[in-house]
Amino acid sequence: MVEGSCHCGKIQIELDVAPEEVTDCNCSICRRYGTLWAYYAPKQVRITEAVPTQTYQWDDRQLFFHRCAECGCVTHWSPVDPSRNRMGVNARLLAPDVLAEAQVHRFDGASYGGFTR
Repeated sequence: MVEGSCHCGKIQIELDVAPEEVTDCNCSICRRYGTLWAYYAPKQVRITEAVPTQTYQWDDRQLFFHRCAECGCVTHWSPVDPSRNRMGVNARLLAPDVLAEAQVHRFDGASYGGFTR
């Protein structure tokens, strides 16, 4: 099990396994958030919220981007369609040694015009 949290610690994330790969996307929102996305099936992720997350949608409105209402850290994204078996976790919230083991995949979302690869 791998653990991470937002800056204030009010949003805790537990992952079944450490990410082997993370995605560095340069689309308009990801480059502003400064995230590295690790993708999981929702059943592999547990999120504990001491404060509710705030959500934001953009573009095609297929994703909810979640951030801590207290410290503002972007924690994860979830699909609007609950039948979609994929979500993204901001791997920058994991310990540096965990993140260092992951291969970074650079995705040109700015040219693609979308978020997911």
